[in-house]
Amino acid sequence: MIEHFQTDSRQMLARLRGVMAEDSAGQARLDQITHLIAAEMFTEVCSIYLFRDDDTLELCATQGLNADAVHQTRMRLGEGLVGRVAKTSRIVNTDDAPSTRGFRYMPETGEEAYTSFLGVPIQRLGETLGVIVVQSKQSRKYSEEEIYAIEVVAMVIAEMAELGAFVGEGAAMSARHQHPVMFHGGTGQEGAAEGHVWLHEPRVVVTNPIADDPQRERERLHESVETLRVGVDRMLDTAASGDKEQLEVLEAYRMFANSKGWMRRMEEDITRGLSAEAAVEKEQSTARTRMSQATDPYLRERLHDLDDLSNRLLRILTGQGAETGAEMPSDPVLIARNIGPAELLDYGRKLKGIVLEEGSVGSHAAIVARALAIPLVVHAERITTEALNGDYILVDGEQGAVHLRPDENVVTAFRDKMAMQAKAQERYASIRDKPAETLDGIHINMHMNAGLMADLPSLDGSGAEAVGLFRTELQFLIRNYMPKRAELSKLYARVMDAAHGKPVTFRTLDIGSDKVLPYMKSAEEPNPALGWRAVRIALDRPGVMRMQLQALVRAAAGRPLSVMFPFVAQQEEFFAARAEMDKALERERILGHPLPETLRVGAMLETPSLAYAPDTFYRSVDFLSIGGNDLKQFFFAADRENELVRRRYDTLNVSFLSFLENIVTRCTSLGTPLSFCGEDAGRPVEAACLAAIGMRTLSMRPASVGPVKSVLRRTDLEELRSVIHDARENGLQSVRPVVVEYLRGKL
Repeated sequence: MIEHFQTDSRQMLARLRGVMAEDSAGQARLDQITHLIAAEMFTEVCSIYLFRDDDTLELCATQGLNADAVHQTRMRLGEGLVGRVAKTSRIVNTDDAPSTRGFRYMPETGEEAYTSFLGVPIQRLGETLGVIVVQSKQSRKYSEEEIYAIEVVAMVIAEMAELGAFVGEGAAMSARHQHPVMFHGGTGQEGAAEGHVWLHEPRVVVTNPIADDPQRERERLHESVETLRVGVDRMLDTAASGDKEQLEVLEAYRMFANSKGWMRRMEEDITRGLSAEAAVEKEQSTARTRMSQATDPYLRERLHDLDDLSNRLLRILTGQGAETGAEMPSDPVLIARNIGPAELLDYGRKLKGIVLEEGSVGSHAAIVARALAIPLVVHAERITTEALNGDYILVDGEQGAVHLRPDENVVTAFRDKMAMQAKAQERYASIRDKPAETLDGIHINMHMNAGLMADLPSLDGSGAEAVGLFRTELQFLIRNYMPKRAELSKLYARVMDAAHGKPVTFRTLDIGSDKVLPYMKSAEEPNPALGWRAVRIALDRPGVMRMQLQALVRAAAGRPLSVMFPFVAQQEEFFAARAEMDKALERERILGHPLPETLRVGAMLETPSLAYAPDTFYRSVDFLSIGGNDLKQFFFAADRENELVRRRYDTLNVSFLSFLENIVTRCTSLGTPLSFCGEDAGRPVEAACLAAIGMRTLSMRPASVGPVKSVLRRTDLEELRSVIHDARENGLQSVRPVVVEYLRGKL
């Protein structure tokens, strides 16, 4: 029975290929396909529904239902059995459709005569494009063989839709990858950009979904899988033996590459008429659907591994590597599922914008994007399957919005916004060399954050007075080996040279949490943000810190040096780290190297506990820098990488401002220099409030110096302090509304 049906399945695909080969319009093709399937399945009805927009399905072709209902019958996602299939991406197979949960009767179709119903999603790589339905008057459930046959046909329809085989009149038949699409994501780096898409990993296109010679397709599959296995074994042989996480991923790859079940399913797909490429993509699509529905993080990771392995296999089969011959546009906007810091640095400043399907606000890519001042949007779901190389695209980093192939109205509004920003930049340039002095005569020190040599030219251009934070971890993250002391010393010396005498504060290595060195064994932790990171790692593994401190002393070559330790939670950690600094100085003195003219050693206050450290700590540090990003997430117990909670808590919440004000008061009374470093320092409203509660040094990304200085120069801090005080006295949860109203009246 199964053997007989397999022959029929191949026969159906062979006839389907004949339909595709005909020079007919998209509607005619769809009509022929429904006729063909109904005949091959020995059923009265076959209908194809396609999405006309994200929430609406449209009947686009039918054999058996009322022909007048084509392009007239529409249903919302989730509505009726067809809408249920589309929403859940799961098959509905019933012998009594009217009594099945979710059934909705469409009188214009004349479907009341048909009892049995089989609905199968038309999917490509986990994206549902529509639904194919067969119905019959006879009360029966369709067999597994029949379901499989329809699944195979649905796969081919999806591939042909991708290639534009069904383009016709109406939204549901419009050409894919041509209509405007808007994506909402998260802000990784503010700024606006327009340009054309450049795919980091170009999508593999399957142009031959139906097999001519199943035997040859099986041979091609076996040859390609063997090549894949050899490649995975080679990666395992060359992988760092100490990197447990990397080895686990590669072992998972090898497990999948040698999976008999995976191979058997693909061989069955080929037997039923698919090409080797289509068989791989069919299994990949199934994995992606399961991945979107999986709640277990481990299962999601493993399905992600299978998805990546399938891509590798498809590239071997098709010969479509990363180098496709396409020429990068002059205004590239990079599109990727995710990307590492080294790969992003390879692109450099030529990129106009970056859009990631995954990523996070604290990822390595976000750090590099900020350093390069490139607008970045993260969590733009499905953009890698929707965008094509060369598509026109607008990126609004401030709003976390991406407009792919936008219409003229959107382009006009976007360009107006960019023009306004350009005018504002001109205004900021005019005050570049003026002090950030408020209306009541208070000077605020404007510092900038940096992490790459590429940042340093911004020191003069932005009007910043110093580098308040130079992140040293990027030089460790972008390579596959531990940098040598001599390399680091040369780099730090170049940083100080490029600052032209302006102060630079170097933050020692801040790794752990989301920043994992590729060549360092990572700890398995349930909550890395609260775990083994930053100064904790440095004190447990002091060799790296000693090497880095020696490199900093040598780089100074007798010049003033400023160093701070990250994520200090209690005074003993600072004293232990300071002792390592003293050892480094003594070692350099013995070796005859010049010591810094002056040395300032400070700490980052990123945990609430440090705010309550003994007075001895505050008197011992040469300075403190509040790390606002981490401090806020720990104060509110809200993970800044978690989109569900990170926007719920406001920096201008009166509780947080009162907490910061207590730190300011304490530092002032004990004579401890204090600064605020983080994203909030670069937001004009927040910066004005920080200055009003007593912060006299703010450190931010270079592009924020102008906007913040502009607001400060037009603000009376004493008046603003009164506004904040009154809001607190009146029991407001956040001072933001009253502060915005006050500033709007002054600006």
